[in-house]
Amino acid sequence: MQVNGVNHINIVAADLDRTVEFYESVLGMKAQPIPVAMPGFNGRWIFDSQGRPIIHVQGYNPERHGEPKSGPTGSIDHVSLTCTGFADTQKRCKELGVDFRVNDRQFGDLRQVFVTDPDNVSLELNFAGD
Repeated sequence: MQVNGVNHINIVAADLDRTVEFYESVLGMKAQPIPVAMPGFNGRWIFDSQGRPIIHVQGYNPERHGEPKSGPTGSIDHVSLTCTGFADTQKRCKELGVDFRVNDRQFGDLRQVFVTDPDNVSLELNFAGD
């Protein structure tokens, strides 16, 4: 067996529409309904710029998910996304009033922007050579 990459990340959203809006407006990703889903399943696939569905967002369902979780995202510390447009990302965050933190590393050509989505998932946005 070998692992060839990340297939997708699943986020349970307290407010599905708010979470989808964040990924579309802040990160410029596109969400689409799940093409084949069980009846009553509330969710969206969020696609990267290459058309790959990499984030699966589902609405909170107390029967499936139990008590709502708050605070950090359990055992997941953060989700890292490969990005382009370092300056545009900062500009967009400022325009939308989204808090962010920049890490200009002192070695290599990697620059990072950190944001937190509406469900308290920390996102590490990596910009290599940007």
